[in-house]
Amino acid sequence: MKKLLLLSIALIGFAFTSSAQDIANNAIGLRLGDSDGFGAEISYQKALGENNRLELDLGIRSGNNFDGFKLAGLYQWVWVLEGNFNWYAGVGGGLASYSFDKVPDGIDDSETFVFAAGDIGVEYNFNIPLQLSLDFRPEIGFGGDYYGNDDLDFDIALGIRYMF
Repeated sequence: MKKLLLLSIALIGFAFTSSAQDIANNAIGLRLGDSDGFGAEISYQKALGENNRLELDLGIRSGNNFDGFKLAGLYQWVWVLEGNFNWYAGVGGGLASYSFDKVPDGIDDSETFVFAAGDIGVEYNFNIPLQLSLDFRPEIGFGGDYYGNDDLDFDIALGIRYMF
């Protein structure tokens, strides 16, 4: 009887721990979004605990009159929504540099600035090491004449990452 009771407790414990959603220790992939032009970012996530992580994104932005790069870092909290769905929210900031080419106006200029960002999104972790996400990231820039002059941008992106 004692063996049966211990076996039952072990099986119930295994069932509860196996159904708990863990975030991946590492995930790398692409984040494709739109904020003043099409942008693609290389995205890396590193788990810092059971429900928080660091996300680093290095992106390239391109528009009609500008090209640039952006480096963003965000601290995120992750919560289980249902099953393999999670939702997350975070805060952070970064550094960006843009080069402007306004040929009709005869203006060639560039600027570098810092920005603050928030992040909220939903993700799905497949049973294979694949993660899809959709997030909304408002950003406000400081220090530039054009984009970094207290300019509020809204970045919406689709992410696809390999989890390991």
